[in-house]
Amino acid sequence: MSHDRSFYFDDVITSGGWEDFTVVRFNDAFRARAVQRMVGPGAVSANRLSAAVGVSQATLSRWLRDARSVHGMTKSSGPKGKRQTNAQWTGAEKLRVVMAAQGLSETELGALLRREGLHEAQLIDWRMAAVAALEAPVKRPSQAPSADARRNKELERELRRKDKALAETAALLVLKKKVQAIWGDEDDFTDPRSAR
Repeated sequence: MSHDRSFYFDDVITSGGWEDFTVVRFNDAFRARAVQRMVGPGAVSANRLSAAVGVSQATLSRWLRDARSVHGMTKSSGPKGKRQTNAQWTGAEKLRVVMAAQGLSETELGALLRREGLHEAQLIDWRMAAVAALEAPVKRPSQAPSADARRNKELERELRRKDKALAETAALLVLKKKVQAIWGDEDDFTDPRSAR
């Protein structure tokens, strides 16, 4: 009896109580493929598949029953874990899908939408939201000036004030020299009688 081991295992856990007993946990992709082989055209019975893959018939029947239930049909299966609502998609994931859909033919777009579990209306909404976000002006949050910026402004203001005072003092000195040049020294006007 040869077992078809083309399926994937999550891990094998050896039970602590029984030395020869192992519990095999199968991942979702393995379960989905097993259920897929038991339904549709060319379906194989759970007994026959059990012999082929080495999983008990009861386990395979339970997987098939779970897949046919409403809960099993809506439960995410597969490696990507398809989303059910818009709220579960992040902005980056939405942008990735919008970018991937850009320039695809109708058949390729349909395949992408099925693979991602989306409707075309959702994709159109996401595309319009992305365009609107890119066209909106970027508003930078107004930040209070830092302590260094305030100190810098204060020092610049003080420097301007001192420059004005220096310019005024220089103008007064120039004016004083001109007055002295025109009127002469104050010492020249002393009374000759007191000079004795």
